[in-house]
Amino acid sequence: MRTLLNYRNDGNAKCFGLVIINHNLLIKMIPPNASLVKYDNPVLVSKNTVRAAPKIKGLKAQSPSGSPIPPTSKSSESEEILNAILPPKEWTEGGHLWVQQVSSTPATRLDVVTLQEELDRRLQLKQARETGICPVRRELYSQCFDEIIRQVTINCAERGLLLLRVRDEIRMTIAAYQTLYESSVAFGMRKALQAERSQSEMKTKIEELQQAKLDYQAQVTELQQRAIDIEEQSRYEIAKIDEDHEGDVQFSKKSNQQLKAQLDNILGSGIK
Repeated sequence: MRTLLNYRNDGNAKCFGLVIINHNLLIKMIPPNASLVKYDNPVLVSKNTVRAAPKIKGLKAQSPSGSPIPPTSKSSESEEILNAILPPKEWTEGGHLWVQQVSSTPATRLDVVTLQEELDRRLQLKQARETGICPVRRELYSQCFDEIIRQVTINCAERGLLLLRVRDEIRMTIAAYQTLYESSVAFGMRKALQAERSQSEMKTKIEELQQAKLDYQAQVTELQQRAIDIEEQSRYEIAKIDEDHEGDVQFSKKSNQQLKAQLDNILGSGIK
């Protein structure tokens, strides 16, 4: 059995009281502790508690036996800083609001050793990578660092705040690297798409050039054939011209000989 602070309604008057909640119900309401940070046991708070409490005047919180509940003492400075560094968990279960704050119990050497063993166990259980980028390993080490901040803050709040600055700086650096990585991936994707588009255009241009090459080769073959035909035609015409010229020369020589013979006959007859 466990005693928790709960909001109850007695007739028309509303007040705070203590209720006894079965331990099994408490275990059912507690979410699985997936974090390495050490938390206190959760506290059950009704949804209307925050709204109704300020309106009540002149009423005091009472236990089931009717005795007044002693006022809660203010949290120490270290606890306030601790709650500011690691805010309490809140979740709703069965229409009720549950709140779980980080533990303010100082850590012992055994707690540190247990934390290290639990970190190693979870790294192995979740199969986190030992090198390279691994979100699982990063999350577990972040939880471990938060637990170390909690342990240090309890003993020295200033040292805890300094570690908080270190943690925030590391997270900002990782976020910057993540943004740079995402932008570089986007840039790489754009370049890959451009290269693919350029490659497609280049293939089309290569096909066009190859087709143009075939056309030019066909034109060259045609022109070469025409040149051969023209050369043969020229040879034929030259041979014909030579033949005609040779005929003319032979005719001229024959005519010349006949004329010479006639002239000789004429001159011979005149001398006699």
